[in-house]
Amino acid sequence: MTADFETQLRAVSLRVTRPRLAVLAALRDHPHVDTDTVIALVRAEQPTVSHQAVYDVLRALTDAGLIRRIQPAGATARYESRVGDNHHHVVCRSCGAIADVECAVGRAPCLTASDDHGFVVDEAEVVYWGTCPGCAADPTAQ
Repeated sequence: MTADFETQLRAVSLRVTRPRLAVLAALRDHPHVDTDTVIALVRAEQPTVSHQAVYDVLRALTDAGLIRRIQPAGATARYESRVGDNHHHVVCRSCGAIADVECAVGRAPCLTASDDHGFVVDEAEVVYWGTCPGCAADPTAQ
């Protein structure tokens, strides 16, 4: 799998470094995690990597389009390695858990802007809010 990450980095003209490989692996294995979690995951494998290095890697990988930064309203920014497919998310109002939603279906919400104001729209972002199964089963969580 490291070879795949190396190929991805080279394809966007980024040097292959251990911190970049570690961040990509952490996000592959743990989607929708916040910065502090990424730092902890990377430092578990590479204890000498600084917090700033992880922040810099997250920024570089986001700018290069290899990872995606998502930040539902009122929530901490999270990162995922699933990019380029315009998938959506469902967020638990209670615990903040996030899951991927493959495709929005049905009449609402609409994914085609009724008036695009001349913009060339290339992505629609939909966030579904609700209660995850774990919180729904726990009456103290609501």
